[in-house]
Amino acid sequence: MTNLSDYQQVLTPNYGLPPTIIVKGQGCELFGQTGERYLDLAGGIAVSALGHCHPDVIEALTQQANKVWHLSNVLANEPAIELAKALVACTFADRVFFCNSGAEANEAAIKAARKTAFDLHGPEKHEIIAFNDAFHGRTIGTITAGGQPKYRVGFGPMPAGFTHLPFNDCNALNTQISEKTCAVMVEPIQGEGGVRPICPTFFEKIRTACDRVGAALIVDEVQTGMGRTGELFAYQHSDITPDILTSAKSLGCGFPIGAMLCQEWISEHLIAGTHGSTYGGNPLGTAIAARALEIINTPELLSNVVARGQQLIQGLNQLNEKYGLFKTIRGKGLLIGAVLKDEYDGRAGELSALTMQEGLMTLVAGPRVHRFAPPLIISKVEIDEALDRLDRAYAQFNKQA
Repeated sequence: MTNLSDYQQVLTPNYGLPPTIIVKGQGCELFGQTGERYLDLAGGIAVSALGHCHPDVIEALTQQANKVWHLSNVLANEPAIELAKALVACTFADRVFFCNSGAEANEAAIKAARKTAFDLHGPEKHEIIAFNDAFHGRTIGTITAGGQPKYRVGFGPMPAGFTHLPFNDCNALNTQISEKTCAVMVEPIQGEGGVRPICPTFFEKIRTACDRVGAALIVDEVQTGMGRTGELFAYQHSDITPDILTSAKSLGCGFPIGAMLCQEWISEHLIAGTHGSTYGGNPLGTAIAARALEIINTPELLSNVVARGQQLIQGLNQLNEKYGLFKTIRGKGLLIGAVLKDEYDGRAGELSALTMQEGLMTLVAGPRVHRFAPPLIISKVEIDEALDRLDRAYAQFNKQA
C-alpha cells in the first residue's frame, strides 16, 4: 500500500508532510486508506464547491472525455466558447481568457493591464498598486503582486513596478495613486491574508481613484468567486464594476482551470501573440466548468450558501462564548475566519490539527486565523455535526492552553 513514507521519498518537501492519504470523496465527506471518515470544511482550499464526485460534474467530465480532451488554441472548441458566453452573460465582462490556475489568471490580468496602459499611454504608466497581506499566487509575478514578503524570500530579485499599501486605508490609496498607475489589484476578501473583507467605502474609493487616473481595477476572485460568498462573484454584493476579474479554484470544482474576465477596452490590446496558454480553455476543463457554473449560479444553491454561512457563524460565536478563543469571527457566505485572541496568536495550526483528530477538515489563514471554506452544497445537518466536532476540538485546545 502506498504510504506517507513513499510521499516523503519521491515528492518535493515544499508542502511538508500531510497528515493522511485520502482515497475517496463523496459529497462533503472524505475517506482515508483505512476507511476513516472526515467531514470536509476545507473544500480543497475553497475549490470543491460542489463537494466530491458530484454526479452532474462527473457526467460532464465523462461525456467530454469521450469526445476530445485537448486541441491547443490553434483550433477552437465548443465547450470553451459556451463557457465564455455564460461567464460574459452573468458578469460585467465582454471577453474571457482561459488558463489553468489562479496564479495564471492573475498573471494574465497583470499582463493585460500593463499592455493596455503601454498601448494607450506609453511605458511610464506601469505601476500596479496591491495591498499588504494580499495573496495572488506563487509565480514570480504574483508573489511580487502579493503583499506577503515571506513568499518572496530567496526568489529575488522581484519584478519592478509594484507598490503595496495598507488594506482598507483610503488615505494611503489617494496619496499613492497617480497617472503612472496602470492598475489596482485587490481581493474582495483577503483569503490567505486572514479572511479580511474589503470595506465597502474602500472598494468605492478604489473604483473612483482608478477612473480618475485611467487605471484598471483588477478584482481577484480566485477564492471568493463561484458562489463562495452567496453571490456568483463577491463584487456583485456592491455596485462596483471591475475592469478585470480573475477566477479559478471553484470554477472547475477540482478540475484545474482559471479564467481572466475583462472589459473590451482591455481585451482589444491582447492581440494575436501577446499571451497564451497551451492547456488554457481545453475542452475537458471548460465542459466541467460550464456545468459547475450552471449548478452554482442558481437561487437554490446561493441561498444555501447564505443560510449555512449564517448557521456556521452563529455556531462559532456560541462556541466562542464557551471557550473564549477568538477576538472576532468574520467573512461572508461560506468563507469564514475565526481570529484568535492575542494570547493564542500563532496557534491556528494547532486548532486545524485538533479538528482533524475529530474527523473534521479545516484550514488556517495565516498563524492566527482558523478558516472554513466548505463545499457550497453542505447541509444544515452537516454544519451541526461540524459544530459538535469543533466543540470537542476547542475543548481539547483549552486543556492544552
